[in-house]
Amino acid sequence: MLSDYGIIGIFLLLTIAFPVAAMATAWLVRPKPKQDREKLTTYECGVDTIGKTWIRFRVNYFLYALVFLAFDVETVFLFPWAVKFKSLGLFAFGEMLIFIAILVLGLWYAWKEGALQWR
Repeated sequence: MLSDYGIIGIFLLLTIAFPVAAMATAWLVRPKPKQDREKLTTYECGVDTIGKTWIRFRVNYFLYALVFLAFDVETVFLFPWAVKFKSLGLFAFGEMLIFIAILVLGLWYAWKEGALQWR
């Protein structure tokens, strides 16, 4: 039984070690240009900015993005289900109806709260 936990521990260490090693390697081998005044200026679409460039964005933009992300991730679950639809049976169909009902409920709530308003 202890060996099972050891394998899980090894996988946990590997999942932490690989991203850290990749980021450390990228930081070590990246080009390190000199920072001068011109490189530190704000650049947007080839036009110099006018006025204050650090402004606050409304929270609604981020809420809109989060709702989009939630429904985008939904397709990750819907696609494999649709591919194997015929072989899964009636139980999987009912489970997917419940899943879609929860998503529709979430969409209704986001709509009611105004998270889909762009202005």
